[in-house]
Amino acid sequence: MTDANAVSAEDAPKGALRTPAAAAEPTGALRQAAAAAPDAPAAARAPRAAADRASGGLAIQDLILVAVLLAAGAVLKLTVASFFSFAGMKPNFIIAMYCLAIILVRPNIAQAAVIGLIAGLICQIPMLNATPWVNVPAEVLGALACGLLIRVPMRVGKVDLNPLVTTFLSTVVSGYTFALIVGVAMNGLPLVVTLATYAVMVLGTAAVNCVLVAVLTLPLRKVLKR
Repeated sequence: MTDANAVSAEDAPKGALRTPAAAAEPTGALRQAAAAAPDAPAAARAPRAAADRASGGLAIQDLILVAVLLAAGAVLKLTVASFFSFAGMKPNFIIAMYCLAIILVRPNIAQAAVIGLIAGLICQIPMLNATPWVNVPAEVLGALACGLLIRVPMRVGKVDLNPLVTTFLSTVVSGYTFALIVGVAMNGLPLVVTLATYAVMVLGTAAVNCVLVAVLTLPLRKVLKR
């Protein structure tokens, strides 16, 4: 009976001998999945900014960029602007920086207005502003103009003129809003006199701002991949 019922290792089916090895194969697959698991968070972070924009909000990276650029504008206005003063007026480099932020981030109209509002509030720092609160409506309207103009195609061949034109016109809107409030509304000056008095400062600031933004836009787009 022993000889009849016993099965030697040589006579056993090959599949039966491979059973332990086959059982080990899922373990190898699990190892590969575990090795790939640490990469999952990185892959999940990649589309996060796009998802935030799709939901109507700005990504954290965008908010940081806006904050850094507005801070840089405040520093420029506090330091460099003194070298460009004319008849007691100084150019506002915060306008250039919020235009650059809007061009890079491309917010919707409401978000652009909020960026302008924040810029106007930053201008209320005593060292940055001699006329309280006038910058708030001026920067809101300037940012709104910028938020609208970035949607207008201005490409000539391979050259995109939008940053240059958008910043120039947005600065003019902001500058003359400031001028009209101070000159006409607060001091009762005639409109023509106000426009002429502020023309050099407004147009000069617009020229400097648009060149500054045009120069910075291309390298920042490459660095930020926008």
